[in-house]
Amino acid sequence: MNTADLSEQPTFKVARLRTDTSGSVTRQPEWVLPDYRGGSILNLVESLTRRLGARPQPDAPPLRDEGVLGGLPAGKVVLLVIDGLGDHYLRCRGQGSLMLSERRGSLTSVFPSTTASAVTTLSTGLAPATHGLNGWVTRDHLGALILPLPMVDATDERPLASPFHRRRLFPYRTLFQRIERMSVVVSPAWLINSTYSRRHNRGAKRLPYDSLETLDDSIFSALAGSGRDVFVHAYYPGFDSLAHDVGIGSEALAEEFWRIDAMFGRLANRLAGSGTLTIVTADHGLIDAPLEEICLLGAHRELADMLAQPLWGERRAAWCALRQGAGSEFSDALKDAFDTRVDALPAEQLTGMGLLGPGPAHRDLATRVGDMLLLPRAAGTLVNEVGIDGVSPMRAVHGGLSPVEMEVPLIALRC
Repeated sequence: MNTADLSEQPTFKVARLRTDTSGSVTRQPEWVLPDYRGGSILNLVESLTRRLGARPQPDAPPLRDEGVLGGLPAGKVVLLVIDGLGDHYLRCRGQGSLMLSERRGSLTSVFPSTTASAVTTLSTGLAPATHGLNGWVTRDHLGALILPLPMVDATDERPLASPFHRRRLFPYRTLFQRIERMSVVVSPAWLINSTYSRRHNRGAKRLPYDSLETLDDSIFSALAGSGRDVFVHAYYPGFDSLAHDVGIGSEALAEEFWRIDAMFGRLANRLAGSGTLTIVTADHGLIDAPLEEICLLGAHRELADMLAQPLWGERRAAWCALRQGAGSEFSDALKDAFDTRVDALPAEQLTGMGLLGPGPAHRDLATRVGDMLLLPRAAGTLVNEVGIDGVSPMRAVHGGLSPVEMEVPLIALRC
């Protein structure tokens, strides 16, 4: 796969879930499930935090092979998160790049493989079951649909300003509050003071940057100005946002990748001889979403009428709440509407699959997952709209269980 052409999407067969006679859910090999036992971004954070002085979390083991990190602890550690940079993309389009040359393997994302879930794991060390964020759109404790990252109502984008609302949504500590080392968060200037960011950066100093061209300088400044032992957590969202607009096979996205790799090279040169351990990973990968594979739930009135409210979560992993008594009828109506294009998983089976990870459940988890999880097959997406004209355009998406969405790179460089 080193020379694959991303202008043609990788082909794979998305498997249906099977339930054996005991009622437990088994998986097919075509899906990539989160490897919370030692091979996911959750385990990467656990390895880092333990070596930076945090008390081990019994439900989250460290990486299965911690040797790939090159010998923690180091006096200075950088964790750089490139939003959306999947391992498939790095191996296909990254030939000759510094990031590919320093790749130590791959990890799985969490589920859903989306920013709200995965970035929260990367800043807390908690699985989605515990932090409770299961999509760009989620449900609050009252059952209302909200956008937790911008902290607005999903219907009218009204700000959620109540301190109670904030504490109820995010009742957990950050990894920066758990480790015994000075921490600095380096994040875009437009993002660093958002309600979500302030809540998830507690325990760390905050350092904004203006553009990709200044990110390496900001990371270097965070290290240089913080004494001998420091942990820097840096985040770059530009790759993901551009991919949504132009698709993963575009030349514009390839140019963005090489700009990121050049920034990484500048940072490596500036840190040479310092002993700094720099780790680069991502929250998820992306998959192109063809228009012909969009499933329009609103176009099927009988199906839509069985829902208590619109779908939430992601286009690749949609949660739903059913009207009372609509369970079996909904499954039949779903098959009538989309044939085999969408698989349905009852919410009570999520624990058996381990999709949302280990640890104590968030107090509102049952509300947030609703009654059923709907998973479009292949490169399909599922939306609430009646017609295609009403769907916000998005060339590439994420959230599902395909390899290109679930697998992210693990890059480690001791400078």
